[in-house]
Amino acid sequence: MGDLVLGLLVLGAVLFAGVLVYNRVQERSARRAVERAFGPGRPDTLLDEPSARREPSLKAEALPDERVDYVIELQPARPLAAAMVHEGWQTIEQRFARRVLLAESGGGDWRAGLQLVSRAGVVSEAELIEFRSAVETLAASLAASVSAPEIRHVLEAARELDRTCADSDIQVALHVVAPAVDIDSAPLVGEQPFQVVRREDGVTLILDVALTPQLGASYEAMARAGRSLAETHGGRLVDDRGNVLDERSLAAIGAQLEAVRQALAGRGIETGSPLALRLFS
Repeated sequence: MGDLVLGLLVLGAVLFAGVLVYNRVQERSARRAVERAFGPGRPDTLLDEPSARREPSLKAEALPDERVDYVIELQPARPLAAAMVHEGWQTIEQRFARRVLLAESGGGDWRAGLQLVSRAGVVSEAELIEFRSAVETLAASLAASVSAPEIRHVLEAARELDRTCADSDIQVALHVVAPAVDIDSAPLVGEQPFQVVRREDGVTLILDVALTPQLGASYEAMARAGRSLAETHGGRLVDDRGNVLDERSLAAIGAQLEAVRQALAGRGIETGSPLALRLFS
């Protein structure tokens, strides 16, 4: 009987996950299909107010990182002018665009990296071979030796990372059903870690999990704002199915988000970090 009760409690917690806007696997697959058909960067039609989105930006000082990149070491026989290296790098950058990074690693050596995983999925073996060949050609022109990891092992690790990312690539939505609610009202003044989108009968608060720093505190702030809006305007705080979200259900969602955060942290990636912004771009 105890096992049955425990099972029902677990099932209840899982049902609260209906507050997630996207089905993890279906959303990721759909995104990849769109990008294959039209290319990356198309707007998300779920959110009908693009101006409300705060898109992640990549910092210029981003460096190749073995946790997310296929990194090749270039070791010139003699010190090289940076301009000479970057001139030869331009062709590779034009081919792979934002997915590649080049940085001087000290002592005259250089590190070239190709991002292995993104929301479009895992880089193909053919692209990885093409990148490695291009870097080797560049190294030869610079009289530099190269050191690169074995492609098969890197791809296996990348596929494991992609599975973790697929499970973490979710958005949480809390709906405030109150037709008279004003999204510019006091509880939402100032910068917030979540998005606010109008709906016919109120507003929806949305948190992009992987892109949110301090995930636990950010979710709590969103939940507080949702409760405050609902109470102030005599409305209800509900999930995607219209079920009222009480303190217990909100706590269950928070526990699930902490599990997602820990899964990413286990791979050295904190939500909202520069690495996360790259992975989930």
